[in-house]
Amino acid sequence: MLTVNSVALQFGKRTLFDDVNLKFTKGNCYGVIGANGAGKSTFLKILSGEIDSTRGSVDITPGERMAVLSQNHFAFNEFPVLDTVIMGHRRLYDIMKEKDAIYSNPDATEADSMRAADLEGEFAEMNGWMAESDAAELLSNLGVVEALHYKLVKELDGSDRVKVLLAQALFGSPDILLMDEPTNDLDAETTDWLCNFLADYENIVIVVSHDRHFLDMVCTNVVDVDFGKIRMFTGNYTFWYETSQLMARQMADKNKKTEQKRQEMMDFIARFSANASKSRQATSRKKALEKLNLEDIQASSRKYPYIAFKPEREPGDVILDVEKLGKKNQDGEYLFKNLYLRFNKGEKIAVLSRNALAVTSLFNILAGEDKNFEGNFTFGQTIAPQYLPNENSAFFTGDQDMNLIDWLRQYSKEKDESFIRGFLGRMLFSGEEVFKRSAVLSGGEKVRCMMSKVMLANPNFLILDEPTNHLDLESITALNKGMTEFSGNMLFTSHDYQILDSVANRIIELTPNGLIDQNMSYSEYLHSPKVRGMRAELYGEAMMAR
Repeated sequence: MLTVNSVALQFGKRTLFDDVNLKFTKGNCYGVIGANGAGKSTFLKILSGEIDSTRGSVDITPGERMAVLSQNHFAFNEFPVLDTVIMGHRRLYDIMKEKDAIYSNPDATEADSMRAADLEGEFAEMNGWMAESDAAELLSNLGVVEALHYKLVKELDGSDRVKVLLAQALFGSPDILLMDEPTNDLDAETTDWLCNFLADYENIVIVVSHDRHFLDMVCTNVVDVDFGKIRMFTGNYTFWYETSQLMARQMADKNKKTEQKRQEMMDFIARFSANASKSRQATSRKKALEKLNLEDIQASSRKYPYIAFKPEREPGDVILDVEKLGKKNQDGEYLFKNLYLRFNKGEKIAVLSRNALAVTSLFNILAGEDKNFEGNFTFGQTIAPQYLPNENSAFFTGDQDMNLIDWLRQYSKEKDESFIRGFLGRMLFSGEEVFKRSAVLSGGEKVRCMMSKVMLANPNFLILDEPTNHLDLESITALNKGMTEFSGNMLFTSHDYQILDSVANRIIELTPNGLIDQNMSYSEYLHSPKVRGMRAELYGEAMMAR
């Protein structure tokens, strides 16, 4: 068990959170949520002991082991991959190295031999003889092929490094597992494996994530950092979100009687419990919801931006035709070639690739920002495209460094300041914030500004390159709604499972050896045996091994 007793954290006069009292128990997964800057990652650092709280204490049941997913991707560069994973159980690793040093020392004394015997006993109790095979199995399940297991971590690419650190955190089934954004940089197959692994995990998991699908699949409880407090709620993210929205509506409806509100809430809980079968933890979650104390539920103080893409013109029958399109990287290798693509009216196409540069290159070409390519493409005469790039720094530096009113005004047909202020307000820039310099905005604020730029153009064709990057859960939820309700055509890529699955009605995947093009949802695409076979053929069997 992990117990948080009267914990508070202050920075100068600012109180991040105060009087936090929580109990984390075995068999549960806790998703920590909150607005950007609320203190989610800081709370995990307090739990791990990396930083001290201003007041209060964090207590762990004696003898229990905690593991933390490392955020430093270069800390283990000089170590072999297998050793790095086993280091997740530090005591086991230290025993391995100490006894190996004794055995390899030709001048070892009798005392050394006795020490080695003691270490062997402790090693056996920890099931140490299975350490390498267990570490290798974890790596393979995460998609790190066996040929990489004996290399140094620095020899791996960024994606495989992340998987090694994840395997390190999971190794040895720690009693308490802390993870901050574990799905970042993971491919869909690895994320799916991790969801299943954590859903069956019997110890304590505490995780910070912006991935709503991941939170829904693994979490039995939500830990909400809000109001300067940290409170725990039963259920996954969707249950928390829909409940808080219902509570907000009920608070606004002052005429509805208390008993009516209570019955409405109980009916909602019953419906949600019935649908809990979508999760691997359906039975335990259903039982927990049935025992839920309605008085524990509160409306959230979260603010959601207003994101709506409203086409000025209805698109005609001709949308976009792509013929023989090709693009090489700096080494002269093809990112894609001989690409044929025809858009049909109403299609929202998600573009996938193991190489993110291939997708961005395609989008840059179609947006007119890259003229160096093979083949050609043609938009229909009625099509008005708008591009939201992944890299937006050029829009906020140099001549673009101005206050937010002037920055947004340059992209608006309506120049009146009250109109611009109103638009910024809907994107959560209110009061004096509208006079902030564009160059000092956070990553999330810049993305919201870019969203505003796109919306003001009233496009009927959207090209969105990783639009959820830097956004908090509230903005991602609002964006998901805006993309779903958009009536035009769309070409986009994202790592957000829920956006991919709820928005896309066609999936294309760029591979080094050809294109996969399927009219289906993202979840159908991931689990289609036909698609799995096509991917294995185009990528090569070794790359698809699990």
